[in-house]
Amino acid sequence: MEETRKGSEEAKSFPRSGGLFAVLREEMRLRNYSNKTYKAYKSHLLEFTRYISPRHPRELNEQEIRDYLLHLIHDRNFTSGTISQVISAMRFLYVELYKRPFAIAGIPRPLKGQKLPVVLSLNEVKSIFASLGNQKHRIMLMLVYSAGLRVGEVVRLKPEDIDSDRMMIHVHDGKGKKDRYTVLSEVVLEGLREYWAAYRPKKWLFEGQSEGKPYSIRSAERVFEKAAAKAGIIKAVSIHSLRHAFATHLLEQGTDIKFIQELLGHRSVRTTEIYTHVSKKEIGQIRSPIEWIIQPKGTKTK
Repeated sequence: MEETRKGSEEAKSFPRSGGLFAVLREEMRLRNYSNKTYKAYKSHLLEFTRYISPRHPRELNEQEIRDYLLHLIHDRNFTSGTISQVISAMRFLYVELYKRPFAIAGIPRPLKGQKLPVVLSLNEVKSIFASLGNQKHRIMLMLVYSAGLRVGEVVRLKPEDIDSDRMMIHVHDGKGKKDRYTVLSEVVLEGLREYWAAYRPKKWLFEGQSEGKPYSIRSAERVFEKAAAKAGIIKAVSIHSLRHAFATHLLEQGTDIKFIQELLGHRSVRTTEIYTHVSKKEIGQIRSPIEWIIQPKGTKTK
């Protein structure tokens, strides 16, 4: 009984050392938040508690929390996306843990600018694949592009997720803890069979150096970075650019945007609509007015 009371008091006080983050992890697990989100929230709240030390977060009022956010914007040059994540972490702290929603109720989220993704052309994607001599690395990147996978999704694939009868890939626990199916290409299936014969993976489709562990996200990112550099790609791209290319190329080929939304696992079609801004399907049909004045070389005069 004494131990129960003691544990309850510790949880109530949320000390800044280990206690706060132990409770944070527990509460986020109960709400089915991902470990990635927990780590992000923990990082932001750790920085927050260090900044206000020796004061406790419970002691701050709304204006003092605003002042901290303004410090991150003006002094630390945090982006609107990062500030929005900091606010999410602080909302969880004050609303879910401290039950003090009034402390943060009036704090607005910053307006988020819309940045368009950098899109690789078909030839650029082809050149990236061609630059890879390692069979495992090549098929991994081909899977990312051919199925529109996130890097965290491709490294967590298991052999049984490849459904060759239905020509589908079962993606488990995607963003937002959502499962979905996406397309399995015939070309990729052939490559996977060759890869399987050579590597014989057990638990994970792409296994890391440690037995029973999946290939790491950072290792997959490095594979792409080296391949892109070798292929001579000068655009500011990452492995996620293959997912952007998948969506944009499908759109340019006439695939309905609702199908693309399902394949990507987007909650709203509005998220998928960003690819309409980078597709050359419509923009590519428009001629610049300068061509009415100066004709490109090789164009016959009418």
